[in-house]
Amino acid sequence: MRIGLLTEGGYPYAAGEAGLWCDRLVRGLPQHEFALYALSRSAGQEERGLVPLPQHVTRVHTAPLWAPADDGRTHSRRERRRFADALRELVRGLCGGSASPAGPVSAGAFAAGLYGLAELARDQGGMYAALRSETAVRVLEAGCRAPGAGRGVRAARVTDLLEFADELERLLRPLSLDWYGEPGLAAADVCHAAAGGAAAVPGLLAKRFCGVPLLVTEYGVQLRAHYLDQRPDGPRRPAVRALLAAFHVRLAGEIYARADLLTPGNAHARRWQERCGAPRERVRTVYPGMEADRFAAVGEDPVRGDPDTLVWVGRVEPAKDLIGLLHAFAEVRRAAPRTRLRIFVTAAAPGYLADCRSLAAQLFPDEAADARTVGENPVSFEEVGGPEAPSAADAYAAGRIVLLSSVVEGFPLTLAEAMLCGRATVSTDVGAVCEVIGGTGLVVPPRNPRALAGACLALLEDPERAQRLGAAARARALELFTVEQNVAAFRESYLWLLARASRGEGEVPFDRPAEARVPGHWTTPNWSVEPPVAEEAAV
Repeated sequence: MRIGLLTEGGYPYAAGEAGLWCDRLVRGLPQHEFALYALSRSAGQEERGLVPLPQHVTRVHTAPLWAPADDGRTHSRRERRRFADALRELVRGLCGGSASPAGPVSAGAFAAGLYGLAELARDQGGMYAALRSETAVRVLEAGCRAPGAGRGVRAARVTDLLEFADELERLLRPLSLDWYGEPGLAAADVCHAAAGGAAAVPGLLAKRFCGVPLLVTEYGVQLRAHYLDQRPDGPRRPAVRALLAAFHVRLAGEIYARADLLTPGNAHARRWQERCGAPRERVRTVYPGMEADRFAAVGEDPVRGDPDTLVWVGRVEPAKDLIGLLHAFAEVRRAAPRTRLRIFVTAAAPGYLADCRSLAAQLFPDEAADARTVGENPVSFEEVGGPEAPSAADAYAAGRIVLLSSVVEGFPLTLAEAMLCGRATVSTDVGAVCEVIGGTGLVVPPRNPRALAGACLALLEDPERAQRLGAAARARALELFTVEQNVAAFRESYLWLLARASRGEGEVPFDRPAEARVPGHWTTPNWSVEPPVAEEAAV
C-alpha cells in the first residue's frame, strides 16, 4: 500500500515526541511504501536536516511555511476576477456572525472559497502577489463591514487587514504546492495527516482533486492549540486574532467533515472534534505509542525509588503551574520534614524557570542537620540528560511518587511514562489525565495546592498503597500505550480505508480484500498462473 504521510513542523525534521510517533509508525509498517510531505516551520529546522529514514520511504517532499513564496506569478484580468470571487466567498465564511464550526451557511461559503482558490492555484500557479494586493485588502474590508459580520471583525482597520492578509497567505500556501498530481499524492492509496490545521490541507485537496481517502490523526487538537497560543511574536490586535480564530474554526470544521477517518489520541481530543462537527461514526481513538523497553529496567525494579522523594518531569512553563506545586510542597514539608522534591526539566520558558527557582529559595531556605553540615535545599532543579538523570527513565527512578500539576494539558505523555516505570502518580484533573490513569493514581482539582499536598501525604504515609498503584499503572500502560498497539491500530485503519475506497456502490463490504490492491509480486504469484506456452500446446 502507498501511504502519503503529511506533517507540519515535525517528522522527518524533529527528533522530539512530535516526530517520534511518526518515525515509529513508518518503521513499524515496513510492508507499505511511504512518501513524506513535510511543511517546515523555520530555517533552523531545515538546516538541521532530516532524521535517518528507512528504505521503504520512497520520496520526501518539503515546503517552507516560514519563508516568502513569491513565484513572480501575476494574474490576467479574468484570473483576477476569479481570484476575487473565490476570496470573497472565503471571507464571507470567516466574517459570518455564527461561532459554530459547522454552521451551514458560513461553512459552505468558506469551503467554496477555499476550493475555488485551490483550483485557481492548481491552474495558474501561486497566489503570493494576489493575496497581498489591493484587491485582496478591499475584499477583506468589504467582508468585515458587511451586514451580519461578527462583532470582533467589524472594528478591523487597514493595518489589521494587512496583517491578516500576510497570515492568510502563509496559511493558504499549501494550495499552491505541486504535490497533487502524478507521482505525488494522486498516486497514494491513503493520505495520512499527522495533525490537523495546515498539515491536513494537502490531504483535503488530494481527496477533492484525486479522490484519495484521508485519515487525520490529532494527538493535540490544532484548534485548541491556536486558542491557547500566547507567543510574544503572535498577533496582538483583537480584530486579527478574531479573523485568525474564525479561519481555524472553519478549517477544522471542513477537515472533520471531509476526512474519511479521524483518529484522536484521547477522549479529550475526541470531544473537541465532535464539538466541531466530526461525525461520531468516523472517529476512532488511537492512543500514542511509547517504547516500553526504555522504561522496563526501572518499571521492573522492586526497589521502586526513594520513598521520601517526589518527582516532577516536564517542560517548565506557566501551564504546568509549578508555582502551585511549590506551595503544595511547602504544606507537605510541614507534615513530612524528610520529603524532597526533585524537578527534572526537559525544556523551559527562561523567565518562568527563574521565577520558580526564586520562589523555591524563599519557601525553602537551605537546611542543615547540625552546625557542621552544609545546608541543602529540599527542592532541586535538574536537567534530563544531565549527570544526575541521563535519561527520562533515570529521572522517574529517583522517587516513588510522580507529580503532574498542570492547569492545561492534552495527552500527558510524562504521566504515561511514569506509569510505564511503575510509579504511583498524583495529578490534576485536566485534559486526558483521568482517561490515562484510569484509577491507578490519585487525581485532585487544578489550582488547589492544599488538595495536591493532601494526596501526596496520603501516598507518603502508605508506601504499600503507593506500590500497589504503581504496579497497576504499569500494567495499564503496557496494555494501552505501547508502540505495538499504536502501529496495529493504524495498520487496521489503512486496510479499512483502502477496502472502503475500492468498493463501488452496492458492492458487498470486503468482497474484494484490500490486500488485492497492494502493489508487489506476491499479489500474483507465479505458481498461480499457467505458462502461456503450455496453454497453446494444449490447444
